[in-house]
Amino acid sequence: MKYIILVHGSQQDFDSSPEEADLAEIGTALEKFNQELRDSGELVDVQGLAAPVHTRRIQLRDGVPVVTDGPYGETEEVVIGYWVVECASFDRATEIAGKLSRCPGPESVIDVRPIMGAEPDF
Repeated sequence: MKYIILVHGSQQDFDSSPEEADLAEIGTALEKFNQELRDSGELVDVQGLAAPVHTRRIQLRDGVPVVTDGPYGETEEVVIGYWVVECASFDRATEIAGKLSRCPGPESVIDVRPIMGAEPDF
């Protein structure tokens, strides 16, 4: 089954300027984490997203798509990156997300969701 692991953050996470050593530590930890998933055959895709300030939101109003540039003050959390994993169970995907939550960097909320089209095991 495939699952998406969504990591949430904020524009503030992008605006803060971590020390070079902190960025290196985060990069090293995430590369190790990703390599473990590659080695186990569970990693399908992983991507970080640009800062929320580079977001465009499209909403239908009176039948017309209206485009608004980000960031959005009413939204504190946004998706800042994701992992797609293919593993044996929802519990295993949750275990993977738990390991990710322990990587260095800003504290983030992480969601795990089954990808539609796969047989749910919950």
